[in-house]
This record gives sequence, C-alpha cells and structure tokens, in this order.
Amino acid sequence: MSSEIKIGTHDGCFHCDEALACFMLKQLPRYKNATIVRSRDQAILDTCDIVVDVGGVYDHSKHRYDHHMRDFKESVSTVINKPGYNWTIKLSSAGLVYCHFGFEIIKELIPEVNDETDISNIFKKVYDTLIKEIDAIDNGIPMFDGEPKYCIVTNLSARVSRLNPNWNSKDLNVDEQFYKAMALAGEEFLEFVNYTARVWWPARAIVRETVMKRFDVDPTGEILELTQRVPRKDHLFELEEELGLGPLIKYVIFKDKFYRVQAVPVCEGSFITRLFLPNA
Repeated sequence: MSSEIKIGTHDGCFHCDEALACFMLKQLPRYKNATIVRSRDQAILDTCDIVVDVGGVYDHSKHRYDHHMRDFKESVSTVINKPGYNWTIKLSSAGLVYCHFGFEIIKELIPEVNDETDISNIFKKVYDTLIKEIDAIDNGIPMFDGEPKYCIVTNLSARVSRLNPNWNSKDLNVDEQFYKAMALAGEEFLEFVNYTARVWWPARAIVRETVMKRFDVDPTGEILELTQRVPRKDHLFELEEELGLGPLIKYVIFKDKFYRVQAVPVCEGSFITRLFLPNA
C-alpha cells in the first residue's frame, strides 16, 4: 500500500482559488511533500487524502472542500461562526482551506507569534485583504452595484488565469502551468502573511500608545504625534471604536525625514477628511 499523501483538485482550466488552496495546504508539514493529483475522475479523487474545488462535496471531517454545489452557501461567518468573523462573501476552495487551516498555517509561517489574539488578528487581516478578493472573484461577486468605469485586469486571479494555455498554444503542459500558478499565488500569499504579521500588526501597539498619549500633544485630544511612520489608518479607526474615543482624531503628525501633518479621512480609502487643514 502506498503511503504517498495526495492533494486532489480538478484538471483542465485552473483558477486562482484551487492554486492557492493547494499551495496553502503544502505549507503544513503533513502535506509539504504531497503530490498534486489533477483529475475529475471520482475514482481517482477518492484515493486522495484531501480534495479541493472538485468532487461535489464539502465535508471537513472527510477533507473534501468543493464549493460548486447549488446549495453551497458557506462563508467565514458560517464556517468559523464566532464573534468578529462576520464576512458573508461566499467561499471558494481557497476560502474554505483558509478557514479550516489558516490559523495553523499562520503559526507554521510565523512561529514567533504565539498569542492567540495576535494570530486571530493576523488571520482576519489576511482574509480581508487577500482571500476575500479571491473568493468573490471566483464566485462572480462584483465589488459594487452598477457599471464600472474601468476594469482591473492585473489582480492575482487574472494573472493566474493568464497562465492557462491559450487556444493557439502548442505543446504546453497544463500541469506545469498549474504549478506555476501555485507558485504565483503562493508568493502573493506569503507576502501578505509576512507583511501583516511582521509589519502591520506590530504597528498596532505604536498607534495605541500614541492614542493614549494624545492629550499630551493637544488639549482637545484630536491630534496624534507619531515618532515614526507606521501603517496606522485602519488601526486608528479600529482603536477609536474599541476605546469609544470622542472627539475623533482629526490630524496625525509624523516624522518622515521632516515632520508632516496629515488630516484623517472620514473612513479608510476616502479622500474626504474629517477636518481639512486650515489655510496657511
């Protein structure tokens, strides 16, 4: 009897979700040396230890993670089902694997982070900034209602799609292209996890300390002074809500070679600020 571990997924045209799902699984020691089996033959898939994006079954106890069934409606909110995990975007195979194995994968990739709260926040940020996009695109969920003024064709899902053989390609090995897709999606995933865990999340403590000292800067409590430039906007919005701050922060002073002043936007991503800087 063979002891070879096998990860099953479908053959033919591939997408970002199963490429990333396979890559994420191979970050775990038990799947690190697993063979990728690409097939739609159920008899072959039945020999696999874990199957993603094919097979018509979602059952964590059996390690089957397809999302193409007509009655499939799972999201982060239903799979994890805990306060703070409120995303309702329908999951792709990438989202399913991330929900069930993401915490373990993060611990494997970022071994210096041991605190469960830290790991939870890293998990949430990576889902919100990367995995959610892949889930939505794979399930055909638009970013917004209405006709877009332009299309984004450089996202990760689009780049993976372009690795599929073209109609006029000759002698191109589809499996080899799938491995390239795994590597491409995987590199992006590793970058997001590394940035989130080692850059973005450590900045939270710096922003929190600055918030707690805001009245030392100005008696209104509406101005922050950072001694260094760090990722801060989403931390600030979350801390304001978490701490029940009032009045809200209007300006941030930070040092970037020279001291700079930046008005705080009304929400993340907005160009409208809470209070414009006065004219000089």
